[in-house]
Parts: sequence; structure tokens; C-alpha cells
Amino acid sequence: MREVQFDGLVGPTHNYGGLSPGNVASTLHGGQVSNPRAAAREGLAKMRFVQGLGVAQAVLPPHDRPHLPTLRRLGFTGSDEQVIAAAGEGDGFALRICSSASAMWTANAATVAPSRDASDGRVHLTPANLQQMFHRAIEPQTTTRVLRAIFADEARFAVHDPLPGGGQLADEGAANHTRLETSAGAAHVFAWGRCAWGAFAGPARYPARQTREASQTLARLHRLDPARCVFPHQHPEGIDAGAFHTDVMAVGTGRFFMFHELAFVDEGQLLADLRRLLGDELVTVRASSHELPAEDAVAAYPFNSQVLALPDGSMVILAPEDAREDAAARAFLERVVAGGGPVRAVHYIDVRQSMHNGGGPACLRLRVPLEASEIAALSGRVLLDRALYDALCAWVDRHYRDRLTPSDLADPAVAREGMTALDELTKLLGLGAVYDFQGAP
Repeated sequence: MREVQFDGLVGPTHNYGGLSPGNVASTLHGGQVSNPRAAAREGLAKMRFVQGLGVAQAVLPPHDRPHLPTLRRLGFTGSDEQVIAAAGEGDGFALRICSSASAMWTANAATVAPSRDASDGRVHLTPANLQQMFHRAIEPQTTTRVLRAIFADEARFAVHDPLPGGGQLADEGAANHTRLETSAGAAHVFAWGRCAWGAFAGPARYPARQTREASQTLARLHRLDPARCVFPHQHPEGIDAGAFHTDVMAVGTGRFFMFHELAFVDEGQLLADLRRLLGDELVTVRASSHELPAEDAVAAYPFNSQVLALPDGSMVILAPEDAREDAAARAFLERVVAGGGPVRAVHYIDVRQSMHNGGGPACLRLRVPLEASEIAALSGRVLLDRALYDALCAWVDRHYRDRLTPSDLADPAVAREGMTALDELTKLLGLGAVYDFQGAP
């Protein structure tokens, strides 16, 4: 089994809308000028670097933005141009919340369970409903279409509908899920920030996005052994510090798990559970607030790194440049490498366009563990190789602007440019009609 990294291509309307309370970077950079072309190129360069390490790499297409069907549901009428013009009037908030390129952070696209863990022997994927934030809650329908186009073989793959209901089953995807594995078996860590029913200690400043009930539902849907699932509570102080998802304070794969002391409420119980399930092969590294202050962890994103298993069995960490520039974050990562565990090196990569909106290297990818036969059964042209990388770079250079402000979104040409680009992209990736403007079902 190989863990395929499915990265989201940054969309043509990549902009700093400042739409996510609790996401410190998003709020800090709201309204600034973005560079969609540079952002897409940064993402592609990261994908190419990962593929060069011998790790399986794939791509997911961006979503169409502004999302005109949602604007029409909000009461804007007329031609597409009239809808955009009306939505952009005043403070333009309606247009901004329908123009976010946040689907680029595919760690929130879905939660995944490999076939070897599921009782029915299929890979399970459940698109996140993302109901906590309006600009993200409009993503699940397109995400579901895309995943069903790629994971089309129903004998091998089960792509579920997003979880139903409102806040009680709020699901933010794999950003709150970690799968660990040793020779003793696998363990699934489903973290949550609030309960829909029952008392719990919640954050005071920022919203807790994932519910315990949603995490428990995902484990059931994915046919996982309940005895191998743990449900730790996200630390409310961590959420209030800006760790709106678990992957801002914790990351792991295989037999390695690193976390901040403000990641989980009862880390002692979590570690005891993991040790019981995984044995002494599990390697854990904990950062204290003294070693790595929460504000540094949130600003530099050392935990929102990719931990990648290489073909030789060793691991590397792919961290943002911001983590190298922050002394505390860099020192922590250097300690991880020096600790004698499976992580042998840290590679730093520039994804600043994404970081300014609150998404590091780990946000940009969805991890999908697949057997060789399942990789061969994927539909479309989504597995990255040099030819696809070159084609995608050329596609970005043809269609993307190098400057975009939130006010530019009121120009109908932005929407037309995006439709033209995405229509071409679906042909390049062999996905068929996945967008509303293409007549997707």
C-alpha cells in the first residue's frame, strides 16, 4: 500500500478574502493583493518535489468561482454578468464568500479509510460538509463529483455523500483525522472540537469546527473496527490560539506522530490508547509551549507539514519556509530529525501564497492510501508525471492572472476566464463534466 498525495490545484480566483474566523493568517491578510499564478506555481512545484522523492503524487482540480448557482440561490438574478455586478455592490461580501479558492486545501476535501482497514475491503471516502463556514460549505457538491469521477470503480471505491444535517454533524475532513500503523495494526485518530450533545470544554474565542458525532459517524461509514478508533478532544486553548484544525498542532503517519501540548485535552489517555493499539514501534514527539510557543506553531506551521514515507522506509518532513525562518519552529523540527526516529530530514518549501491564507503544505494535500491495483484503477489523468506537470504549468501560465484583489472579483471577465480555464482542465485531466457550468448532474 502506498499513500498517494492528492494535492488541490490552486484556483484562478485565489484571493485574500479574510473569511475564516479562527484562521489567524486568513484574518491578518484579508484584503491584500494575491497572485493566483504564483500560488498555483508554488503548489505545482511542491507536487513535483514530492514526486521527485519517490512518493506517489496526484492532483485534484479547483472549483469554479465565483459560484454562480449559489449567488442565484442568494437572490441575485439576470445574466451571469448582472448577477456578478449585483453581488459585488456595496461591500461585495456576497461575491467574496462565493469566490473563495479555499477548495485548494484538500486536507478538508474528505476523510479517507484504506481498503485494508474497512470490513468490506473497499477504499472509503466521505467528502466533508464544511458547514461551519459559508464559503466552504458550498464546496461538497463539486468535491463529491470530482472524487466520484476519479474513484469511479465501485467494486474498489466507496465515495459517500457528505454527512447530512447541520451543526450537529459538522465535518471538516482529513484535517482532523490521522491514520497511524505499525506491525500491530492500524489506529485511526478522529479529533473533534465540540459535542453536539453533552457537556464539553470548548474554546472561548474561536469556533470549534469538528463535532465528535461527525467523527464517530465517519468511523461507522468507513466500516472501521471500533476498537481501533480513538476520538481525542482538541484542546480549546489550542483552538483559541488559532489551531482551527487538528493538523495545525499535530501530524503523523505510519509509526510516527508529533504534536504540540495544546493539540489535545487529554494527551496522556490518547498516548496510552495509541500505545495499546500500536505497541512500542510507535514514535511520538511532543512540543511543549516552552519549547515552541503556540503563537509560533500557528504562525510558522511546523505541524502543518507533510510527513512522507519514502520508498526505502525512512521518512522526511516537508515544511513551509516560514518554519525555517521561525527559530523555535526550526529548532523543534531539527530535534525531531536528531531524535533517532524514522524522520531523517526536513525539506523546506515556499508556499507563501497559501500560508497567507492559513494553509501550509499539509493543507494542500489529501492523503489516500491505495494498493497497487487501486492506483491502477483510478480514472482520469490525475497521477503526476513530468508530462502532466509541464502541461499543468503551461495551463496555469495561459489562464491565471498575476494580481488579484477582492474588488477585482466584481469584473465578470474573472468568472469567464475561470470557466474557460476549468473547462480546458477537465479535458486535460480526463474527468468529464464536474462543474455546474458544464451541465454536471
